Amino acid sequence: MENTEKKVLLSIRNLDVVFGNKKNSFKAVDNVSFDIYKGETVSLVGESGSGKTTIGRAIVRINPCSNGEILYDGKRISGKLSKKDDREVVKKIQMIFQDPSASLNERATIEYIISEGLTNFHLYKDEKERMKKVETITKEVGLLPEHLTRYPHEFSGGQRQRVGIARSIVMEPEFIIADEPISALDVSIRAQVLNLLKKFQKERGLTYLFIAHDLSIVRFISDRIVVIYRGKIMEIAEAEELFAHPLHPYTKSLMSAIPVPDPAIEKDKKLLVYDPKTMHNYETEKPELVDLGNGHMVYASPSELEKYKELRFGK
Repeated sequence: MENTEKKVLLSIRNLDVVFGNKKNSFKAVDNVSFDIYKGETVSLVGESGSGKTTIGRAIVRINPCSNGEILYDGKRISGKLSKKDDREVVKKIQMIFQDPSASLNERATIEYIISEGLTNFHLYKDEKERMKKVETITKEVGLLPEHLTRYPHEFSGGQRQRVGIARSIVMEPEFIIADEPISALDVSIRAQVLNLLKKFQKERGLTYLFIAHDLSIVRFISDRIVVIYRGKIMEIAEAEELFAHPLHPYTKSLMSAIPVPDPAIEKDKKLLVYDPKTMHNYETEKPELVDLGNGHMVYASPSELEKYKELRFGK
């Protein structure tokens, strides 16, 4: 991203999220730290259960932080907030959910769903302005004015996801968390939804945290990629850097799962399986997330670090 003056918009510092009580607890997010700069798309990638969505939900204050903090524009937004600050966070940070059918109220019309946030935060002067905002955003996401009187069940998955996007964008947020927004959609619709998100980013200067389990999807929309495994960050790098020089074995295993369009190559392709027990010796050496330079960070022990440096930069 051509941006000499990068401004940190969102900062996650030493974040832990623990579910359950002391006797029976599960640490879903373990000491996670990374920054997101204004105007960029950061993708958080890992398999199911790796803690991606938990982090997204911690940012929008659905999941409480057990340790660490989340800062937005330099202000702490995790923990207890005043009612005014809480409303400010909701207005500035919006979330697009994975399953559009589960996140839309089936009993409400599309008009009601899209304008719910506007109404709750009273982001309009009068009824005429409210309707204008709803109609404008409906058109921008590629839906028709007559769709406003209909209900979610009357739409396809792709159209429902457009409603979800419209509901977020109409609030004029600065930062959007897109939680696997295309995984429930047909392949033919996915590119349309991604292009729509890119269009809004360009026009409105939006910043995205894009959550996905598939590296091939995020390659073309991400400025940077954060790879997460069982609540810990394994690797962070700019998208092209990561694809050109994947270092951590878990990142390599995710890449080996990307389908190849050529059936002959796909048939003979070897899937790399990540097995931390046999691949690392962390009993004798303590691993940590280290910057190799060029913003490429990798979770490694001291001896692994030497190996990664050699891999990346040669001897």
